[in-house]
Amino acid sequence: GGPELERALSGLCRRASLAIKQGYTVLILSDRGIDEELAPMPSLLALSAVHNHLVREGTRTQVCLIIESGEPREVMHFCLLIGYGASAVNPYLAIETLENMDQRGLLPDGVDFPKALSNYKKSVNKGLLKVFSKMGISTLQSYRGAQVFEAIGLASSLVDKYFTGTSSRIEGIDIAVIAEEVRRKHAHALETVTDSEAEL
Repeated sequence: GGPELERALSGLCRRASLAIKQGYTVLILSDRGIDEELAPMPSLLALSAVHNHLVREGTRTQVCLIIESGEPREVMHFCLLIGYGASAVNPYLAIETLENMDQRGLLPDGVDFPKALSNYKKSVNKGLLKVFSKMGISTLQSYRGAQVFEAIGLASSLVDKYFTGTSSRIEGIDIAVIAEEVRRKHAHALETVTDSEAEL
């Protein structure tokens, strides 16, 4: 539920602060290692919570935040993660999907896994550059952590706490709704599937 997700986010922020005090300069926020008991936090929510916590604490510039997640697939996912402070993004599920497609012979003729991965990276990079240029931003450095977005459909209490500084004129869901969505996705991911249901 919402209170549990809030506690988990607070714990993540405390662990980030402690890691910085111990001298770490790179923090990896990962959703690997989930099981029947542990559901992953939404990567953007976790990243923004840690980023804004460290900004308020005055320690954000001492560390790089890297996201390792199965969530990012599309250019906009990368735009949001980088825009909210990610120094790098490892979209492991997208990469593993390309590898699986290669193994199953689903890639076009003449395209193997390395080529498909290269094409994927190139398309994401070109997409990022296109978004930056439309915003009048010329470098990744200027875009990272700039939070140049408007939240639509998020409760102002959620935006104020976890997406600090983001404008939001239309109210919407709160942390409880996000927690319920996480619970449902987690339960669905653990369901046994048949071969006919295994399509992406």
